Amino acid sequence: MAIPTFELNNNVLIPAVGFGVFQTPPEETTAAVTTALESGYRHIDTAAAYLNEKGVGEAIRRSGLDRDELFIETKVWISDYGYDATLHAFDKATGKLGVEQIDLLILHQALPGEFELTIDAYKALETLLADGKVRSIGVSNFMPEHLTRLFDATSVIPAVNQIEVHPYFRQSALLEANAEHGILSQAWSPIGGITFYRDGSHGSTLQDPTIGTIADTHGKTPAQVMLRWHLQQGRQVIPKSVTPSRIVENFDIFDFDLTADELAAIDALDTGVRGGPEPDVITRENFGRDIPEA
Repeated sequence: MAIPTFELNNNVLIPAVGFGVFQTPPEETTAAVTTALESGYRHIDTAAAYLNEKGVGEAIRRSGLDRDELFIETKVWISDYGYDATLHAFDKATGKLGVEQIDLLILHQALPGEFELTIDAYKALETLLADGKVRSIGVSNFMPEHLTRLFDATSVIPAVNQIEVHPYFRQSALLEANAEHGILSQAWSPIGGITFYRDGSHGSTLQDPTIGTIADTHGKTPAQVMLRWHLQQGRQVIPKSVTPSRIVENFDIFDFDLTADELAAIDALDTGVRGGPEPDVITRENFGRDIPEA
């Protein structure tokens, strides 16, 4: 089966569904990614701060797949922001992943309190793009005001903005800002299950009755319905799991369509409450960590 794709703003194609490894322990990463690749996934999303790029690289090596069959994405952590540091972050990432070129390299956070470092880091990404070392560049967790500041100081519009989006936190204004500038919205925690509502203020999306009813109508699971909701609204998704059956389930979403009323019903579940950290609280003092060499 040909995997549906989205076209990025520099004409690069990205699979509509990728496989995420956020919070996947390094010792479990190779097995999880291997299962994903065997199940049909061709986009793997990792990050320097996840400390599991080597496990991703090992799974890629073992897969036997040609490099041009894969779409590899990783992220530069705030500890490696700055022009020269970010160029070196690329070297660390490629060394761990065992590849020479990265398909999509993005900045992990906006770091608004030291945005001059963010600008310098993004300029390094622009250099890597111009040199052909990466195929596309982008950002993650950038709010509209961060994007405006970035546009004012750089020349390449990000290809993607990877952000928290799920039925209980849709970020409609940010989705609109991304679309206005031709930036693909890439949903992390697309079913709301990674860092969602740690204070217990709301139940899980997986038990939501509206989503459950829609799932029953289509003979699908709540997770599959949520992932389909994203795709039909033009968002790329990167669900994560270490459970083989769920890895397969999350990829089996191309054989049904939600109606306009069903999409609207899921939209209406938005609470406006973020599950992950507020982008403006991310500082090197609070969130900095050394990223090991390859």
